[in-house]
Amino acid sequence: MHPLLTRLANSSALRFLLSGGFNTACTYAVYLLLLVIFPYQLSYTIAFASGIALAYVLNRGFVFRSHRGLHSVLLLPLTYLGQYAIGLCVLWLWINILDWPEESAPLAAILVTLPLNYLFSRFAFMKRPQKTKQ
Repeated sequence: MHPLLTRLANSSALRFLLSGGFNTACTYAVYLLLLVIFPYQLSYTIAFASGIALAYVLNRGFVFRSHRGLHSVLLLPLTYLGQYAIGLCVLWLWINILDWPEESAPLAAILVTLPLNYLFSRFAFMKRPQKTKQ
């Protein structure tokens, strides 16, 4: 395999973007389906919660290929709680202040929260390098 392709395949950032795209497509579909029945706040909340479960599976097995046991289990929901709060604020601004369509509001929230989500997810899943004793 070409060295550049090998490097890309080994990049947790690239795997994060790929799994995030898949997760986004799934949870966005859930949001749009629920929007037919529920207000945007409840639709976003349910879709977001389902996205956390999917993100845990993807981050552990595909993106970071490791976990830190209970540390990962506890930190990932906290990471997403912060992302949820920021995302809900973005939705509120998008819909209530800017008066833009509620169907596209979650996409704006993703653009705002994506960089933070990667950093905090990496912290939750990546094992710290072992210090060598001298």
